[in-house]
Amino acid sequence: MTETSAHKGTDGTNGTKDMTVVVTGATGRTGRRVAEAARAAGLNVRAASRATGFDWRSRPTWADVLRGADAAYLAYPTDVGDPEAADAVGALAREAAGLGVRRLVLLSARGEDQARPAEEALAGAGGQWTVVRAAWFAQNFSEGPLAEELRQHGELVFPAGEAGEPFVDLRDVADVVVAALASGDRYTGRVLEVSGPRLLTFGEAVAEIARATGRALTYRYVPAREYGANLAGFGVPEEEAAFLVDLFGTLLDGRNARLSDGVQEVLGRAPADFGRFVRQCAAAGAWAPGASDGA
Repeated sequence: MTETSAHKGTDGTNGTKDMTVVVTGATGRTGRRVAEAARAAGLNVRAASRATGFDWRSRPTWADVLRGADAAYLAYPTDVGDPEAADAVGALAREAAGLGVRRLVLLSARGEDQARPAEEALAGAGGQWTVVRAAWFAQNFSEGPLAEELRQHGELVFPAGEAGEPFVDLRDVADVVVAALASGDRYTGRVLEVSGPRLLTFGEAVAEIARATGRALTYRYVPAREYGANLAGFGVPEEEAAFLVDLFGTLLDGRNARLSDGVQEVLGRAPADFGRFVRQCAAAGAWAPGASDGA
């Protein structure tokens, strides 16, 4: 019986009823949405986070989570371009293959040169792999430190200039990931790039949020080096802040001012527009002063 036929339903389609998927970072921004999408698709989800005993930086915690699973979604904290990511991703991928986990999908970042070693480590581990490279998330504006700045101060300070970004809705990213996990070998050995349907500068994105909320929200550009001081104020450790400063210095240089067709290719529909995301989040009160993450 081939790997693909092992998950065929009686109607010849890919059956997922008995498929178990490990979702790393299952309580995080991307992982919880992948877990939700996987459950909605009929997959059995095995949540992997520190709360369940899994730790990317502690190899003895990996085997119990991976054993008996069919596939796994890999999201490395805090960034796939972290200098430690390649070793960890490669080691986990090799352990997963040794335990019979057939398919791995890695979340990567479009345009991020620092992420390529982790992608190469996954590809060289000997298993069936897919990389999903995502543009900047729309949800970066509604969750986390950028959202908190908008809520509490009415201003977003960030090192992004006038280059356009095709902000992608994380719900689309999650659906693409689940399709790659559950579609047999259709996307094996592939890099799928996903983005939203149009380009917006960070300033234009904040302006759309301002219109939807009726608040006088503004955007202010600062150089990446200057932004490092802001990261310290957010409580980001010094080493991580230095990595992010270097990352933003290249990732925000305009290299991502283009669209990708991954959502259309995999899901057969256009990606969600940033405007729809903003209207939904504004209606839920995502940018009201005192609100919390979760839109």
